[in-house]
Parts: sequence; structure tokens; C-alpha cells
Amino acid sequence: MRLEGSDDARRHAPRLRRAMTPPEIALWLALRRNDAGLRFRRQYPAGPYVLDFYCAPARLAIEVDGEVHARGDRPE
Repeated sequence: MRLEGSDDARRHAPRLRRAMTPPEIALWLALRRNDAGLRFRRQYPAGPYVLDFYCAPARLAIEVDGEVHARGDRPE
């Protein structure tokens, strides 16, 4: 099953890839060198959301929470 991102999510994903937070960068460095050989994607559009990391074969999504989620128009 392939996740489909909305047009809005697909537009925002490249910008988010370029502006990753320090915790996201640290996790990305670990995920791309994992011993299981799983391939992760960064800032992957899924519906109206952009997942921080997504592994399609494992159907695993990882969201890194941080201070950026406390800002903007929907801090809750």
C-alpha cells in the first residue's frame, strides 16, 4: 500500500527536508546506517501530513517531537 500525500503536503515536504531540526538530523544519520538494511524516507507526505521518517516495507512512520510543534497555529 502506498501512502498518498495531499498537494499541500507534497509542496511542504522539500522545504522541510532542507530545514531539518537537530534531533531530526541525529535520527536521520542513525536511520540511514541501520543494521537491518531498512530504507527510510525523510519528510514523506502522507495525506494532509508530512511524516518525519517513513519506512515503506515495514509500514513504519516515525515522528520526532520537539519545540517546533509548540509553535504555529496549532500548538496543541
